Amino acid sequence: MIAIFLAAAATVAQPVISGPTAIDAERAFARDAQRIGQWAAFRKYAARDAVMFTPQVVWARDFLKDRKEPRRAISWSPAASVMSCDGTVAVNAGPYSVPGATGAGSHGRFTTVWLKGSKGWRWIYDGGEPTAKPVPAGPVPLVSRAACTGHPTGAPIASAPTLSSPATAAPPNDYGRGESADRTLGWDWKVEKSGMRTLRVYQWTGRRYAQRVYQRVAP
Repeated sequence: MIAIFLAAAATVAQPVISGPTAIDAERAFARDAQRIGQWAAFRKYAARDAVMFTPQVVWARDFLKDRKEPRRAISWSPAASVMSCDGTVAVNAGPYSVPGATGAGSHGRFTTVWLKGSKGWRWIYDGGEPTAKPVPAGPVPLVSRAACTGHPTGAPIASAPTLSSPATAAPPNDYGRGESADRTLGWDWKVEKSGMRTLRVYQWTGRRYAQRVYQRVAP
């Protein structure tokens, strides 16, 4: 189950962000999965500290190492993107499908957290969620950018009683969090012993932090 709460268009002019967006990166990632192979593409775009879930958290670099390519790569496309004011962090979501598969597991929705650095966009978090029916997607991705006004104080995500205390975002810990340098976008994830996974994303509105993504994925 995922809920994405997109903000209304900003009424105040925001600084222009140059270069490829996380939407562009997601599309390039998906194209390369078809061109060079699914796991080759995952390796190409993964950040050093990227994590995946099997359903417990694992380092992507370990999970992907020498992994044999499937006959046909999964296909996906971004339908929504929640981004920071400075344009260096974004969380994309959208539908995916598994070619040749039928029934449960043949389609669902993905969520990817992207970071923009000196080497371009790299994903730091990747998670999928099977759905009972194919997920619809509009012709144009919906984009919500954090406000560039006001002065964010504190962290986007404070400690919450429903999650354990923050830990380093690394296996075998069951909790990870991150935020943009300008503190206008933050996320955290939690994996329970059962394999149940929760992802939350908070965005600065100019006056406060508002939850934009809530995803709870069964093991």
